Amino acid sequence: MIDIRPLRSEADYDAALKAIEVYFVDEPPVGSAEADRFDLLALVIADYEARHWAIEAPDAPDLLRAQMEQKGLKQADLAELLGSKARASEILNRRRHLTLQQAWKLHVEWHLPTEALIRPYPLRQNKNSQVGGAS
Repeated sequence: MIDIRPLRSEADYDAALKAIEVYFVDEPPVGSAEADRFDLLALVIADYEARHWAIEAPDAPDLLRAQMEQKGLKQADLAELLGSKARASEILNRRRHLTLQQAWKLHVEWHLPTEALIRPYPLRQNKNSQVGGAS
């Protein structure tokens, strides 16, 4: 049995994965020393993964697209919630941010996390706008 300690390398991580593997085949009884060991291994593995392979939460347009796909919703459903087809299109195409009121409505109606809906993200430039002035 290996000692449980912070994981500092890929080798440590691999060893912890190998050590925790047995608990998925033969789950230890709750409250036992083996169950405690399993919990601790899971914690150090999760900590290592969070520090080395953090998955950033999606921004509002990506979250909305994923939600729509997952629930079989169309852009028209988003437009109805936001008040117009144009507004839904602008948001999905990263031309405009959600307002706080829209973010709150999406949070309440679609149960989406407000943090993702209000997190800043870059907007796309309009096709007609010129950067740096006229040529």
